[in-house]
Amino acid sequence: MTTQQRKAVVLVSGGMDSAVVLAMAREQGFLCHALSVSYGQRHTSELAAAAALAALHGAEHKVVTVDLRSIGGSALTADIAVPEAAAAGIPVTYVPARNTIMLSIALGWAEVLGADDLFCGVNAVDYSGYPDCRPEFIAAFECLANLATKAGVEGHALRLHAPLMRMSKADIAREGARLGVDFSATVSCYQADADGRACGRCDACRLRAEGFAAAGLPDPTRYASRE
Repeated sequence: MTTQQRKAVVLVSGGMDSAVVLAMAREQGFLCHALSVSYGQRHTSELAAAAALAALHGAEHKVVTVDLRSIGGSALTADIAVPEAAAAGIPVTYVPARNTIMLSIALGWAEVLGADDLFCGVNAVDYSGYPDCRPEFIAAFECLANLATKAGVEGHALRLHAPLMRMSKADIAREGARLGVDFSATVSCYQADADGRACGRCDACRLRAEGFAAAGLPDPTRYASRE
């Protein structure tokens, strides 16, 4: 008897973390449905990268548009300069409610698909201090998912996987290398240009470069300049 392949919705931003998560979900045998959210971010080249990553993994790719630029409050969605040095506290690149909104959309699509599993690339080790990248948030959202959905009420336990949660950027780089992830096709920079080339100066670029260096791997990032 043929066992039906398990379905999963994977949040794919186009960055290195979500690329590794997509590859991990595929390795675990899931039939992956990749979801990206166009939320008004200034670095829209990441969406093209997400589409390319989904195609490489044979995953259906859906882009949902949510206008977070209309409420602003972040250097990624408003006319606020992207900082090029680490700062104390939660940085201005934090996008209010972004992960909550993205996971809610993923949850809705999972119900429609009949998928019991969601994957996301949040990380609590090498991250920028975002409150919605913490284990407590992931646990709380999984609880919400099972309380707020028809699937949960009818006994189909919904699971939220955050496999990178305890990994450093170096660990993530090594895991991606093991899985054959093409990191040159990913876009992590907060202010990447239209072609997806990184600035090399923002916090996201710094964490990414430090991760490859610590992993002893060459940095495949395409930079607009290396001043």
